[in-house]
Amino acid sequence: MKLSTAHLLPVLSLPAFTLAHVNYPRQSFASSSSAASTTTSSISSISSDTLSVSSTKASTTTALLPSFTLKSQNPTAVPLSSIVANVTSAAFSPLPTAVPPGTKPAAIPNAPGIPDISGLSPNKYPAMDKPPPTDSPEVQQWIKEVMNSGVSIPSFDPTATGGCSANPAAVSDSTRCWWTCGGCTRSTDITTCPQKYTWGLTYDDGPSRYTPDLLNYLSQVNLSTTFFVVGSRALQFSTILQEEYMLGHQIAVHTWSHPSLTTLTNEEIIAELGWTKKIIKDVTGVEPLMMRPPYGDIDDRVRAICEAMNLAPVMWTRISSTATFDTDDFDIHGGLTSVQRVLNNWENILNNVSTINTGFIVLEHDLFQQTVEVATGYILPDALAHQPQFTIQPVVSCLGLSLADAYLQTNDNSTHPLAVNRVSLLSQCRTFHPYVLTFAAGATATNSSSPGSSGQSGKNGAGVGPVASTSSLVAAAFTAVLGAMAFTL
Repeated sequence: MKLSTAHLLPVLSLPAFTLAHVNYPRQSFASSSSAASTTTSSISSISSDTLSVSSTKASTTTALLPSFTLKSQNPTAVPLSSIVANVTSAAFSPLPTAVPPGTKPAAIPNAPGIPDISGLSPNKYPAMDKPPPTDSPEVQQWIKEVMNSGVSIPSFDPTATGGCSANPAAVSDSTRCWWTCGGCTRSTDITTCPQKYTWGLTYDDGPSRYTPDLLNYLSQVNLSTTFFVVGSRALQFSTILQEEYMLGHQIAVHTWSHPSLTTLTNEEIIAELGWTKKIIKDVTGVEPLMMRPPYGDIDDRVRAICEAMNLAPVMWTRISSTATFDTDDFDIHGGLTSVQRVLNNWENILNNVSTINTGFIVLEHDLFQQTVEVATGYILPDALAHQPQFTIQPVVSCLGLSLADAYLQTNDNSTHPLAVNRVSLLSQCRTFHPYVLTFAAGATATNSSSPGSSGQSGKNGAGVGPVASTSSLVAAAFTAVLGAMAFTL
């Protein structure tokens, strides 16, 4: 793989991007106290297959780093002492060259050929890492398509910036089903994999200059993942995006500029999703059918717009209002957490895996050097050594679907019907799993602070049109069938 700079746009510092991550509310296993920089860790070999890390406290440190135990690590892993905030970047792996136009991915035989990206120009897209304007011809067309989709958009006002404390009325409104404040989910949200000990592997916020290191490791251990792609990064690192797609990884949408979607107007949400779908298609030839909201910030208004744009929301597993399967790896780079705490979070996730009856989805990132180093050096090797053995797959695969079902151009609409088609799922689905219900109306709300409880369904405001009447029949039919199968949503 030779170095190419023909399709590399200038590297951005992304101050707004990273600052938003810092300021937005997060729920994870990490405790409120963060590790001090003067704390050191001692690593001792416990047995041939177990690595134990315990913490010692320096004289000027007020808190201990958490301890953890790993079954395995990468022999070439970067030492934990070097995975710290604001480190000097290691040498970059060579960028992949552009894929020859017309090439098709081996994993999707019916895919269109790869586009020619030699003429890809930033001038044809919104400014990187800034909210796209809503008055462009492209966005106006996408708005019309949403209006004509038949999906009713609730009339909720956008939330205010500042999270839960700044929005008491929205927090108390159970009909909104706001994931950020309470963990409310609908059956339209993909939060787990159906089969126990199956991990839907995901990485957010790339591609970045460190993604090739992750791709190299995944190829070495024969794993595939789902990349939730930021549109600005796709434009900046188009050849890396092509490489991800050609290697058989799933590509999904993560917005253009990484905003909190519930704070945006309907038109702004459409612009964020639409431009990301467009750049992914311009680079790979296909449009994704899945998305992840930045920070997990989603409510029924955002869900409805996603549905109208043929995008199924993928969250990460959350077992209570404060315990989510979030490694918090993103915060190593900014110094808000330590790699030891991230690995302690990972160990807590593993401890909870055995307590649930489904598989799971974990939040990780490929944006920074530190996130890739902890993934390839420690988390993934430890997961591969886990007993019982994990099945580690992209999200679309863990749901029992083929990789072709992940994209508009290759989905045949039989195993994975599109949102706005409202076709009969009972006669066309080859298997039952939560994703089948993604496009059924009347989805049940579940609040993770009370696992298994049902909330109210989202209200429909002055939307863009009535939901097709067949949707409720489909949902009712599936509820009956799944109930007979003793299948728990």
